[in-house]
Amino acid sequence: MQINRLFQIVYILLHKKTITAKELAERFEVSVRTIYRDIDTLSSAGIPIYASQGKGGGISLLDDYVLDKSVLSEREQNEILYALQGLSITQAPETDKVLAKLNSLFNKNRTNWIEVDFSPWGSDEKRASQFTIIKDAILSRRILEFNYYSSSGEKSFRIVEPVKLVFKVNAWYLQGFCLTKNTDRFFKITRMSDVVMTEELFSEKSLKESSDNNQIEKTQSWIEVRLKISAQGAYRVYDEFDENDIIKNKDDSFTITTSLPDNRWLIQYILSFGADIEVLAPQNIRDILRKELELIIRKY
Repeated sequence: MQINRLFQIVYILLHKKTITAKELAERFEVSVRTIYRDIDTLSSAGIPIYASQGKGGGISLLDDYVLDKSVLSEREQNEILYALQGLSITQAPETDKVLAKLNSLFNKNRTNWIEVDFSPWGSDEKRASQFTIIKDAILSRRILEFNYYSSSGEKSFRIVEPVKLVFKVNAWYLQGFCLTKNTDRFFKITRMSDVVMTEELFSEKSLKESSDNNQIEKTQSWIEVRLKISAQGAYRVYDEFDENDIIKNKDDSFTITTSLPDNRWLIQYILSFGADIEVLAPQNIRDILRKELELIIRKY
């Protein structure tokens, strides 16, 4: 937030000769003392900004100062704009204003190059806003409280110091320190409900990270499977599997050799293909599927 404010202060001063600290404080909804700290920061960064006292005084830039955009290459300018455009999907404060000003400074037209919806299809507005609550708690270092459902459906109440959001294994996770369990944990966002950001602050601490930077993979067991998917199921093949794991057969079917999570999810995932899939190996997965199908048949 401070970086955005610093940029906007410089932008304002480039277009307005002088402005008082009080006016800036009211504009950004911060204290006058905070504005003066920002002025010191800008001055330390080499920007010729100064404050004058008395009638008609205020904060100004030297008359001949020009914000030098030439220090950034065309590619760097685009990377900054694209990064901010990506950040705007999380509804970060002031992002749209900063984007507009940077586009003006770089003489570029804004391009809506990315759109992300963090909620499942058909979910309500309350569910969709959950990601924003988590993001705000991380940025403001406030403790989160929520109900969490395990993979087996067990519900538990959690109190967590949120640290960062992680996208891994086709899903979003919250990484944080669970005060309820007194340990570092990953929480799958879709399993969190009734998320509340409390007023209680916490101090930032470093989390223990494995060598592969992911506790999710460390605690997840995997199994190599060989699948055959018919031509009718082709629409899912390249969406859900790495091209290096896929062999296209002469009859337009596909043989896929890959590693998948060895848990209940795997059975449900395979069944989601219906008759378009056959598990070639391992045999124990074939046996589990046969029993599952027998149970399904009994119900119908």
